[in-house]
Amino acid sequence: MYTEQQNDIALFAKVFGHPARVAILQRLFEIDACYCGDLSEEIGLAQPTISQHLKELKSVGLIKGTVEGVKVCYCIDPKNWAKMKKLMHQFLNQDLPKADCC
Repeated sequence: MYTEQQNDIALFAKVFGHPARVAILQRLFEIDACYCGDLSEEIGLAQPTISQHLKELKSVGLIKGTVEGVKVCYCIDPKNWAKMKKLMHQFLNQDLPKADCC
C-alpha cells in the first residue's frame, strides 16, 4: 500500500522517536569507533533497556554489531546512515506550495 521509500522514512523516523536511541547514536558518533563497553553506565538506563534500543537501531540498519568473545561491539553503519540521511533530506527539504491553502 505504501512505497518502499515511505516505509523506510517511517522506520527511520520511528527509531528517532525515543531519546535513548538518539543518545546511543550520539555516543557512537562521539567515540568514532566500535563500542564494546557497557552503554548502560554511559546512558543511565538498565542493560535490558539499552539492549532493546540497540536491537531497534540494528533492525533499521543504523548500527551494526559484531561479536568479540562474550561482548557485542556496536558502531554506526555508514552505508545505511548515508541512505537514511538522503531519504530524510529529500523528504524534509520539500517546500510548501506558494498558494495559501488555509
